[in-house]
Amino acid sequence: MTTQVALVGGSGKLGSIIHGVIGDLDGFEVTRVLTSRSDLGELDGADLVIDATTPQVSIDVVRAAIERRINVLVATSGWSAERIAFVRPLVEEAGTGAVFIPNFSLGSVLGSALAAAAAPFFDSAEIVEAHHEKKVDSPSGTAVRTAELIAAARADVGPVSAPHADQRARGQQVGSVPIHSLRRPGVIAKQEVILSGPGESLTFTHDTVEPALAYAPGIRLAVPHAARAEGVVIGLESMIDLGLRS
Repeated sequence: MTTQVALVGGSGKLGSIIHGVIGDLDGFEVTRVLTSRSDLGELDGADLVIDATTPQVSIDVVRAAIERRINVLVATSGWSAERIAFVRPLVEEAGTGAVFIPNFSLGSVLGSALAAAAAPFFDSAEIVEAHHEKKVDSPSGTAVRTAELIAAARADVGPVSAPHADQRARGQQVGSVPIHSLRRPGVIAKQEVILSGPGESLTFTHDTVEPALAYAPGIRLAVPHAARAEGVVIGLESMIDLGLRS
């Protein structure tokens, strides 16, 4: 039996990559492609909804999928833990599944996991993320998720040290971790997590060079998982045994 997928935002860069990967995925078929302006009634009859729109549109897509009791895979950035908490009871009440993937790159997931594992050993942690100038949200969903993982990993030792947090130039704090966002031409996606302690620092860097190649393995992993998910699932790390708290 083929799982019929409704892909919202399928004409965008990420949506096009997802469409191409599903085309080679056994048991799945994209049967309808919607834009950010499409009537969400077109989701009717789908077995799985994939959202690759914008932060402003994404919430409507997720709600529409939940109302129809259709599992949804959210590939749109901008879903913080607080925002996900808002829809969690709706997912549970509907008895469906909602999978939120801030980044499909396995390298990015591993980088964030390693940074979170090391975070309890350093008092200072800061994130610098850079994306192309057309990215509409900041900080990135990947940076937000990384900061949330660092905060969870430090649950027993407390928040990181972030002096002068009242100064805007110190970045936006997520889970006490300052995040600095760069938006500039010539960049696809890059993240640095800088951990510092007395006399030393440790930096984890991930650089996306070719999105189609970098995201494909994660998409192949996430789509089948989303089709059978129950409740809320966050991040590719939830599908890989990395030994992390979430």
